[in-house]
Amino acid sequence: MIRFKKVLVKLSGESLMGRGQFGIEPESLIRYATEIKSIAELDVRVGLVIGGGNIFRGLKGVDKGFDRVKGDYMGMMATVINGLAMQSALESLGLRCRLLTAIRMEPVGQGYSRQLVNEAFENGEVVIFSAGTGNPFFTTDTAAALRAVEMGAELLIKGTRVDGIYSADPEKDPDAVKYDEISFKEAYHKGLRIMDLTAFTLCSENSLNMVVFDINGPGNLKKIILGERIGTFVKK
Repeated sequence: MIRFKKVLVKLSGESLMGRGQFGIEPESLIRYATEIKSIAELDVRVGLVIGGGNIFRGLKGVDKGFDRVKGDYMGMMATVINGLAMQSALESLGLRCRLLTAIRMEPVGQGYSRQLVNEAFENGEVVIFSAGTGNPFFTTDTAAALRAVEMGAELLIKGTRVDGIYSADPEKDPDAVKYDEISFKEAYHKGLRIMDLTAFTLCSENSLNMVVFDINGPGNLKKIILGERIGTFVKK
């Protein structure tokens, strides 16, 4: 039985690098597209937000001649590049897909509106939200939370390279403890860096539950949709 019928999936841009140091590894792109296809075929309405860190890191560019605003806009453009790549990959797998951009840039993609989102879902399309919120000073985590709330998602699914939320960085601290379930309030007081504070607040105030999981585990995304506890469940 399908537990969640409308979800937003958030992927980092770095996840598309695969074994590289930048750019897009075709094998990784197709692997993630295949995971998205596995849930879209269950008639789940899927929204997708992809970061742009594999293309450009705005904050790192600030001390190299870019001011913050220009750096953030460059980061937004990077998310559009990743969105186009994912759109192409999904379509190559036979899925209908629509790319919406927070900054108008036809014919690359359609400008974002809730009406277009609803139209796309009614047509059975996967919707890719790109260019962040369209404003500097906001991360793609915030964009993911915002779009999830706007589309009425039942769950925000954040794919990472670790299998959930830990008390410390498990790659640095062997004594780090994994949480199977945690509340937004508890996570905040423990200072756990799940998402940036703006995104975190959006989820908490709108009672949007979240799952943080290992996107590289084959079939994990589908298991979540079917109600299996994978990763860490974050609830109101």
